This record gives sequence, structure tokens and C-alpha cells, in this order.
Amino acid sequence: MNLEHYRLISENSKYGNQLMIYLIEPTRNTPYVNFDYNSGILELKGISSPENSLEFYNPVFKAVDKYKEFGKNQLEVNMALEYFNTSSSKCIYQIFKGIKRLSEAGSSVVINWMYDSDDEDMREVGEDYSDILGLEFNYLEMDF
Repeated sequence: MNLEHYRLISENSKYGNQLMIYLIEPTRNTPYVNFDYNSGILELKGISSPENSLEFYNPVFKAVDKYKEFGKNQLEVNMALEYFNTSSSKCIYQIFKGIKRLSEAGSSVVINWMYDSDDEDMREVGEDYSDILGLEFNYLEMDF
């Protein structure tokens, strides 16, 4: 898989200005991903069915793990996925495991799970992640 859509916008020294933005532009099969360390917001939007989910999501796993190094103590997660396949589901679970580690380390975490108002199954998926990981989700109906 070619990750030309993945960009690290900026990374400065730990000891200087700490601005880091991970941006992955969406494609027909991959979601928009934006993780802005400065604002403390991680967003995933769209459809997730990449050929190789692990390869696609690996930079996101690393970004979540690296976030705590930047001394941030709050994170807002906005998940607005219209569809994702089974392998993406496993990767999303791994992202939430990293977010749980941040929460357990003292970070304030807000998770907004957005789903189409006609898609109760997607809400239930969010509820499953919440229950399995012990994370609190806010559920927001959207019109995709």
C-alpha cells in the first residue's frame, strides 16, 4: 500500500515548540484522519476498508502512543465512520486501547462516536467498544 496520503505536517523538538499534526487524506477506501497534538483532537471520518488495515493504521497507533510524550493531559476523539470492514475494526480497537492507556495515565479523554441516524448497528458497535474497553462514549446522531 502506498501511504503517499499520509503526512506528518510538523514535528518540532520535545524541548521547543511542540506542534505535531498527523494528516491522512481520505480515499475511496480509507478515512480522513487528523490528529492535531496542539488542539488535542483526533478525528477519523468516512469509510475504512483499506487493502492492508495494519499498514494504514500503523502511523495512527504510533501517534496515539507518542501523544503522551508531549505532556498533553486531554484528548478529544471524534469518530464519524460510515462503514468499516473487519480488519479495520480490529485496528480501531487497537486505537481505543491506546486511548485507554492515556486515560489510565491521567489524561482526560472525551470520545464522540458519531453515527448515521439510520444506522443503529453502527451505534451498537460503538457501545461494544465502550463496554469492552471500559471507556465512556458520547453518541451523536448525524446525517452522512
